[in-house]
Amino acid sequence: MENVRFAVYGVGPIGSLVARYGLERKWMELVAAFDIDPVKIGRDIGELVGLDERIGVVVQKPSLDILRSVRPDVVLHATGSFLDRIYEQILESVKAGSDVISTCETLSYPYYRYSELANILDLEAKKNNSTILGVGVNPGFLLDLLPAILTTPCLRVEKVIARRIIDASKRRESFRRKIGLGLDKKIFDEKIKNGEITAHVGYAESICLIADALGLKLDFIEERQEAVIAEREVMVGGIKIDAGRVRGVRGYGAGIKNDKEILKIEFTAAVGVEEEFEEIIIEGVPRIVWRSVGGTPGDLATAAVVLNYVPIVLKAEPGVATVNKLRPPSYSMVGV
Repeated sequence: MENVRFAVYGVGPIGSLVARYGLERKWMELVAAFDIDPVKIGRDIGELVGLDERIGVVVQKPSLDILRSVRPDVVLHATGSFLDRIYEQILESVKAGSDVISTCETLSYPYYRYSELANILDLEAKKNNSTILGVGVNPGFLLDLLPAILTTPCLRVEKVIARRIIDASKRRESFRRKIGLGLDKKIFDEKIKNGEITAHVGYAESICLIADALGLKLDFIEERQEAVIAEREVMVGGIKIDAGRVRGVRGYGAGIKNDKEILKIEFTAAVGVEEEFEEIIIEGVPRIVWRSVGGTPGDLATAAVVLNYVPIVLKAEPGVATVNKLRPPSYSMVGV
């Protein structure tokens, strides 16, 4: 494969990992990095992401002119969870003629919440010969693409169940804030309601991806999440949660057809969980059960998913894509 010129849009926890491990791939060349944080602007990306050397690419404020000047083959985007808030960033990258891979959860199946924006982006992408993909480890792989793939050896599928449980004490501080660790339940509920914290985003998108892969027309989708409250004081990994306070979040998404729950995904992120794992159950003929050991590290896995989709997206048809419509991904050993 010829060298792929890439830009990183958003140098936060995920974007930094994407930049760092993208630089390790001999067939990838970083040509630009963007962020709005004044503390990061002007700094060499190599130093910013923890490398021992400067690489000669400094973080700049997002600019269509710069994008058009450096002409990245693909923009690897990681700034937000909701398409309406990052829509202009995606559009800017497309107008520069670049493909876009974004960790935006609601972009993984944008037609559920943002059909109008998705249609506009699809038209713009086709006009500029660009492909747009929203993908990460969840949504994008563990609770949607992987369950769909695991139905392959089935003659009949009656129900798909996928669940993931993670230990929030092992996650970064920004993730802990996102799920409201240590809050009073009433305050947690208020912050969730007004969008001050989001907890997990993408239950419905995962359900849509599975349904679309299976050719299933659902009657409706349910999604819900709630606080997990500490029954007693919890002390794990240096994190203390008082009794009665939020120690995590638990949520689900469900796909309903003919008054039956056909698809179900469950996600729990909490301090003090007994075990981290992912589990997928396919009720059908034959019955399939798959379970991981020790769970999947979310941030590293998300960066890996983004990078492993680069060769696939570069060869995909222009427009807005979803993971179930593209060639199945894998780790790429090009240049190893």
